[in-house]
Amino acid sequence: MIRYSADDTIAAVSTAIGESGIGIVRISGKDALAIADRVFQGKDGIKPSQSRTYTVHYGWVINPSRGIGSKKENKPELIDEAILTVMRKPRSYTKEDIVEINCHGGVMPLRRILDLVLAGGARLAEPGEFTKRAFLNGRIDLAQAEAVLDIIRAKTDSALKIGVQQLKGALSERINSVREALLCILSDLEANIDFPEEDTGLAGSKAMRRKLEDIN
Repeated sequence: MIRYSADDTIAAVSTAIGESGIGIVRISGKDALAIADRVFQGKDGIKPSQSRTYTVHYGWVINPSRGIGSKKENKPELIDEAILTVMRKPRSYTKEDIVEINCHGGVMPLRRILDLVLAGGARLAEPGEFTKRAFLNGRIDLAQAEAVLDIIRAKTDSALKIGVQQLKGALSERINSVREALLCILSDLEANIDFPEEDTGLAGSKAMRRKLEDIN
């Protein structure tokens, strides 16, 4: 089995494959901005690595290694018109530098752009790896990570609402609340066991049973 490093810069098509108005290629990792510099030519002339976080830039995805025209011009090959979004760490989905290239949603432009990004130093992300990195980097917990898939697969309004609440942390908050209550009861029990001859002022078994019943 191939083992990948968590330090790798990863990339993938983040929208469904097919024909659509818009497609997105997402890049995440320490080299995301450098790769974007190589494959994106902004109309304003500002490189992605020079851009502030949460900024959007219009321009073209280019193939820098394949020029066209005369030797004097040596213009790079244009792949597609695109909008590029910069999200710098740690305030991003994965808590890493993220670049998203919004292009036309055809199979060929997405494939060409992804190939350029991979040739620039990224590797193809495994299924769910962006969310996995968000979890490993502490941005979301396991329940929230599972909620992402629930939202994607939601078929009804109620399923969507449940997924969104879980993503916001409602389930995690409830679990933590129950955990704290159980830890308090456990500490009372341990105190009664460790110091049976002393009056600890702790509640008796009936009161503890009521506390357990209240945790639902």
